Amino acid sequence: MADPELVPEAIHEQDGLKVSKSPWGPDDEIGRLNWITPETNAAILGHLDGRHVFDLNVEYFIGMPSWVAAGDPGYGIWMTHTPQGSINDNLSGVGSHVHEKYSYCGDSIHMYTHCGTHIDTLNHLGHHGRFWNGWTEDKDLGSRIWNKGGLDKYPPVIARGVLVDVAGMHGVTCLPDSYAITPNDLQDTLSKQGTEIHKGDVVLVRTGRMTVWPDFDGYLVNTPGIGLPACKWLCEEAGAMCIAGDTIGLEVLPSEEKDVFLPVHAYMFSTAGAQIIEVVDMEEIAAEKQYEFAFLGMPLKLRGATGAPMPSYAVPLRD
Repeated sequence: MADPELVPEAIHEQDGLKVSKSPWGPDDEIGRLNWITPETNAAILGHLDGRHVFDLNVEYFIGMPSWVAAGDPGYGIWMTHTPQGSINDNLSGVGSHVHEKYSYCGDSIHMYTHCGTHIDTLNHLGHHGRFWNGWTEDKDLGSRIWNKGGLDKYPPVIARGVLVDVAGMHGVTCLPDSYAITPNDLQDTLSKQGTEIHKGDVVLVRTGRMTVWPDFDGYLVNTPGIGLPACKWLCEEAGAMCIAGDTIGLEVLPSEEKDVFLPVHAYMFSTAGAQIIEVVDMEEIAAEKQYEFAFLGMPLKLRGATGAPMPSYAVPLRD
């Protein structure tokens, strides 16, 4: 019998697509992140080897690769206060003569929430107007944000992390354009690495695409990634809690099937209740063959958002 947390009960099925009822109850908004408990945190944090911390994040800068194909904004930053400007306009109200002694700088940013190293939430994609645990826009979407599934409910993502270096298994720096990673690719990589995935792990799948960062088109166009069968194997059989990619979308693009839009995303969120972590820099852990570690991700608590930056780190574990 299938584990109901790995293959949840359907709340709606149509055209072969399934939206699931949460096994954690009608009020659940975080899906598989329910596997994170004080006990699991203690088991991970009590075994950290702090001699080295691997930074899995990319920098944010003007012109960085980001999802703009659907008209979403790129990353922008501008100064709101400058030292001479504060003398000239005295916007602080303390007096220009004060700012001659106290130089004031400030800035503001604007970006799509799915920019840089970030986590996608379960309200990001669904099927037939329905989302994880039965959310619909008619009853759960406000004027500006979702009233369900935002990051205000998210815990720090602390779990065992596993790197699945598919590019390394194939002996290439980066997988070819639009290469669809299969379940066999994942299984062969794990076998070669001598690594196992346990239920509740954060699984990092390396395509090598980060080796061309920050070339905008080189990084974004025709990316390799996991296909839907590989995604289902990770969620339904291996028991991944979250899946992370070193690309902007995790999944292979363009998709293998016709007339679909991000089918891996839609399956993970609405069917499996599993989050995606994107734009993760795995190059250092791959070079060090650090295949098992503590994954530490701290998502910004953006209420109602469909995604948010999530500073992420890998820390080796003591035996």
